[in-house]
Amino acid sequence: MDDSPYNKASGDEEEEEELVDETGYKTTKDAVIFAIDVSKSMLQKPPATDADDKKTDSDSDSATHAALKCAYQLMQQRIISNPNDMMGILLFGTQRDRFMDDKYNPYPHCYVLTELEIPDAQNVKKLRDLVNDEEEAGKLLQPCEGGVKMASVLFCANQIFTTKASNFASRRLFLVTDNDDPHRGEKALASTAAVRAKDLYDLGVVIELFPISKPDHEFDRTIFYDDIVYRNTLNTDENAPAPLTSAAKPSKSGSGISLFQSLLSNINSHISPRRALFSVPLELSPGIRIGVKGYILFKREEIRKSCNVWMGGEKPQIAVGSTTRMADDTARTVEKVEIKKAFKFGGDTVSFGEEELKRIKYFGDPVIRVIGFKDRKLLPAWANYKHSTLIYPSETDFVGSTRVFSALWQKMRKAKKFALVWFIPRRNATPVLAAAIPGEEKYGDDGEQVSPPGLWIVNLPFADDIRQVPETTMVPATDELVDAARMFMQQVMLPKSVYNPKNYPNPALQWFYRVLQAMALEEDLPETPEDKTLPRYRQIDKRAGSYVTDWGTTLESSYQAYITEHGHRSTTTTSLKKRPAATADGDATTKKIKTEVDGVGEEEMRERFENGTVEKLTLPVLKEFLGAKKIPVGGKKKDLVDRVVGYFASK
Repeated sequence: MDDSPYNKASGDEEEEEELVDETGYKTTKDAVIFAIDVSKSMLQKPPATDADDKKTDSDSDSATHAALKCAYQLMQQRIISNPNDMMGILLFGTQRDRFMDDKYNPYPHCYVLTELEIPDAQNVKKLRDLVNDEEEAGKLLQPCEGGVKMASVLFCANQIFTTKASNFASRRLFLVTDNDDPHRGEKALASTAAVRAKDLYDLGVVIELFPISKPDHEFDRTIFYDDIVYRNTLNTDENAPAPLTSAAKPSKSGSGISLFQSLLSNINSHISPRRALFSVPLELSPGIRIGVKGYILFKREEIRKSCNVWMGGEKPQIAVGSTTRMADDTARTVEKVEIKKAFKFGGDTVSFGEEELKRIKYFGDPVIRVIGFKDRKLLPAWANYKHSTLIYPSETDFVGSTRVFSALWQKMRKAKKFALVWFIPRRNATPVLAAAIPGEEKYGDDGEQVSPPGLWIVNLPFADDIRQVPETTMVPATDELVDAARMFMQQVMLPKSVYNPKNYPNPALQWFYRVLQAMALEEDLPETPEDKTLPRYRQIDKRAGSYVTDWGTTLESSYQAYITEHGHRSTTTTSLKKRPAATADGDATTKKIKTEVDGVGEEEMRERFENGTVEKLTLPVLKEFLGAKKIPVGGKKKDLVDRVVGYFASK
């Protein structure tokens, strides 16, 4: 096991009983440097075409300008979503030189636009002004003659990382360029650059390349950058799963697709490093273990508050909070040693010491233990009641884990089996039974990896987690009604019948962050939010309006035919009276509900007790039964069910 903070107790605070703080995997600080090429080809705007009227501002940007826009937008995002991460921008190939201290620059044609630090409002404003002011950008973005040595660029990045982010666990260099042969065949310069790249990797820095292809030339990595950008060398087995991430696909300069959008999509897919949520052994049988790490790939994004801000002064300030525990009776300060944790059992308070609580909550060390294997068809769809976790092999603790994991993954996939596992993700976490399901690797239309291979850990629900479905009588639809519904459903289907959540950002989150950004950058507050989840009513009405009307007519006729055949129900449990019309003064009388309760005898109630279906009865029925037995009828439905169960259990 590694010394990951996710596998250690927090010390004086009570450890969580289940893995609910999935944002913990983001606590590892990340440092990113954008290295953007400033050359004549990168500054050249796309050629004019007949479709210029339909072009947006982003379509007419040069590659360098599009890369700066990407950096500006990502800096806006990270200043909110990752407030502890560092980000800097390095321009190379410029006439002007500038290093961190702005006094002496030992790296010619390298210009540090923004230093590697936690982005603040001032840095964002500076970059925004450069992006929006073409005249100011033109003064800075002047390409040098003869090009720049990539060894100097890599060495400059090395010095920045060493000086500014020496203790960061994640450090990455993003290279944006359209030149696949910067040294034009000079092997000595290429060899020197390869040595500098190796120094960066030895330092723990990962180099990511975002190539840009020209209209008349496809970017070729093999000429120079295969020696600079290291590929994933972990999976030496040809049968091993593919890596979690793949190399960025070259963006097209001057194509119909916006270069800015293409670059932004590529960088967004690599901007968040794959940080493991946990690292535990996978126990296949007693004495046989391999190393795996868990990753969260899908999670509901929520508003996260990193700090409190006091707005009452001349300028906003971060508020520092303090907590003091006071006694209720004397209002004196209560020390930590005086606090005891207790639980109520049967009306009595039972206190436990700190060591006793640790022993009670200890179910073993973190592990994923395979209990057995079952057919996939035995796993119902409703059993997936929480988000799943992807586990992937790790060679850190057990050499050969990748080969064993690959064999297990392939065998389970071919046999259509899933593994039932005992899952403890970290110390003091509540153990759960889970299903380990082999996941297929999937690629999108653009060749990008959409879903990596691996085993998905799906938490299985216990009996208390399953909601009791009320008893209902289903009336099957007629064939005519199904055919009518199929007609309008085909008109409103998404392209290729696939829902892509990336196309529909959460409007509440976007609005919150947009207002927060405007306040931080002293911009005008937005008036209305942009909500891409709203249906396009006019388009839906145009395409499917007539089919929906036909379906409604068919539904009405089918309902009338059903009523004629079966008749009205003779007995109903609830009958509603029509709401009276409003009076002259605008007040309306309250809707009255008349409830007819058929009593449940003791024999029937005993049968429900034995079958475990007491909770399916309505509240009036439970109250009537308890009242007849001289048992209190106050409280919630759960209390009434417990009293009925206790009544029969005591006999």
